[in-house]
Amino acid sequence: MSRNVFVTGVGMIPFAKPGASAPYDQMGALAARQALDDAGVAYDDIEQAYAGYVYGDSTSGQKALYQVGMSGIPIVNVNNNCSTGSTALFLARQAIASGAAECVLVLGFEQMSPGALGSVFADRPSPFEPFDRVTDELVGMPDMPLALRYFGGAGLAHMKKYGTPLDAFAKIRAKASRHAVNNPLALFRKEVTTQDVLDSPMIWPGVMTRLMACPPTCGAAAAVLVSEDFAKKRGLKANVYIAAQAMTTDRPSTFESGDMMRLVGYDMSRAAADKVYAQAGIGPGELDVVELHDCFAHNELITYEALGLCPEGGADKFINDGDNTYGGKVVTNPSGGLLSKGHPLGATGLAQCYELTHQLRGSAGARQVDGARVALQHNLGLGGACVVTMYRAA
Repeated sequence: MSRNVFVTGVGMIPFAKPGASAPYDQMGALAARQALDDAGVAYDDIEQAYAGYVYGDSTSGQKALYQVGMSGIPIVNVNNNCSTGSTALFLARQAIASGAAECVLVLGFEQMSPGALGSVFADRPSPFEPFDRVTDELVGMPDMPLALRYFGGAGLAHMKKYGTPLDAFAKIRAKASRHAVNNPLALFRKEVTTQDVLDSPMIWPGVMTRLMACPPTCGAAAAVLVSEDFAKKRGLKANVYIAAQAMTTDRPSTFESGDMMRLVGYDMSRAAADKVYAQAGIGPGELDVVELHDCFAHNELITYEALGLCPEGGADKFINDGDNTYGGKVVTNPSGGLLSKGHPLGATGLAQCYELTHQLRGSAGARQVDGARVALQHNLGLGGACVVTMYRAA
């Protein structure tokens, strides 16, 4: 896999609360058209398509893309929990890097219901059974929603291990809101202070307030990937390319370490990031901008350390020094992240791609990170899968 893969077009629609969006197929079709228009290609130029979503019937990707075109191409539907969108991106990049295709469309969408995430199929074993078993042992709180137990438990583990204060998570949420003010596509654009976050309703005393959790969201995003040869032949934008990418799944340490941080993907994230840094020959100290998976403020904090943005146990200092925002070492989640932008599961990875592509093009408007040349994307799904992608300005 030696061929460069370029992101030549991206599209994203404004994210919305459940019940306030168009149906998934209309959202998906709109984002796909935007990406095609941005790339300057027609649907007939697309050789393969990968469509990611979590909550939907099989072949929902076809339902969305048939509104854009019906050219008979392979359409592959992808479901990998919260890392679905970037898993579709991973597959599309492989197709081009291997020479199997020259021009591929990647689409992610989600039409979500209000409230906490839960299992859809109650008549068969849940893929979360081993996660629940460990969480029961380490955390308890069986009546609490699953995701909250997992990530709140991981945050609590960090607090106990390193003395991390509750306000560290509140500062992350406040930072997300400051960034989202400048993102017209974000669901929540109101700026909140650290104290506002601490004063919001406590959903786990001493561990988490409501504003530290991302909301269920509906939305769609898309990207067009092309080979370097295709871009040159067609005179397409070739100013952002994927320099390295890795996808990881769980290892025994997820369940055997007795560590909630590892249960929610710390080791997957670290392994994927290490592979990407090695592939690209670029370390975390050379990153300009990062979009990472902040489904809870707690996961953003843990992920700083997993990605090597700061030392293990150094996240609180990293936050207090302002090294996670404009003027610091690396701007994290300039889009506002999942906490402010929203988290439509299948679309999240491609929304991160959208943001970083604009950052490296220099077209992010008021969110622009000065001189951004190297960007990292981190997208995590429990169950589990983690995709880390490095983009560079060409």
